[in-house]
Amino acid sequence: MTDERDGARPLSRKQRRRLEEFDGQEEAFVRYFKERVYATFTGLAIVLVVSASDHAEPDHAFFALVLGVVGITAAGFVSDIVSHLAVHQEFPSAGEFAVLGRIAGGALGTVVVPGILIALAWLDVMHLETALRVSSIVYIATLGVIGWAAVRRARLSWAQKLVALGILLALGLLVIGLQTLAHSI
Repeated sequence: MTDERDGARPLSRKQRRRLEEFDGQEEAFVRYFKERVYATFTGLAIVLVVSASDHAEPDHAFFALVLGVVGITAAGFVSDIVSHLAVHQEFPSAGEFAVLGRIAGGALGTVVVPGILIALAWLDVMHLETALRVSSIVYIATLGVIGWAAVRRARLSWAQKLVALGILLALGLLVIGLQTLAHSI
């Protein structure tokens, strides 16, 4: 089994198994990545705002980050349920709830590494400034990997992929700027 793209290398056994497991669930992947991007942007904005604070405290940073990401994840979960109810005129089935749970779990997963780093600062294992800087790098790298994965799979020439990645980068910087501004007011 190979990927549908021209010139693509064969898929690994693990990749084939994952694709078969989610065959016909492309929309679930779309929602998974969308929620992960929302949570990543939210976490990054919170980390940047706390970093810019003159009197940042580890406990405040930890709870701001965790509650912010949990809040955006809960909002996405509720949004999916309301959307399903509005479109299908019934609540999601048990299987659909399981998919929504996996989507929310993916979004919550974005807080694990930065949360651990900030918790280590709270325990005086590392400086808060270091924890926040590394957390920012983790979030930026996450967004970069997601953006690259999206562009890499697109049926575009390399030049078009480069332009698309540049556009995503510019839009990402705009979102970071707006969220940082919103959280700092």
